[in-house]
Amino acid sequence: MCGSVIASEHGYGAPAMSYRLIYLGLGLVAIAAIAFGLALGGGGEELMLPDQIESISPQPGDLVPPQAGIVIDLPVGYVADIFVDGWPVLDAVFVEGTGVYRWAPSPSNPTITEWSPGEHTIRVTWDTLRGLPDPGEFEWSFRVG
Repeated sequence: MCGSVIASEHGYGAPAMSYRLIYLGLGLVAIAAIAFGLALGGGGEELMLPDQIESISPQPGDLVPPQAGIVIDLPVGYVADIFVDGWPVLDAVFVEGTGVYRWAPSPSNPTITEWSPGEHTIRVTWDTLRGLPDPGEFEWSFRVG
């Protein structure tokens, strides 16, 4: 009441908006933002990798820049052969203590000097260094744009 009296005495015009309407509006905006995020967000499907592969990069279906490289993380004690678009990768950097392979096209590479735009397929075959054999393979594709 006091606010409307002051508003009318000083010529502010319309009475002050109820705080309930402000909270209702903010709540509706928050709900709309959450619904928008769920609608446009990823499907939430978790990537199912074989037990012998701890992680890969890029992920299947990813869109990556032309300077992107490949990272394959295997458990310690495993070795891998990597194929990019059917070509064997002979110059991947392998850290035996971590089981991580890293590779990217380079001008000095005899087969792939750069990523061409479009889809590329990676195939990894692995086995153990010592002990019982545990061979396997995994293949995925990503896009360069």
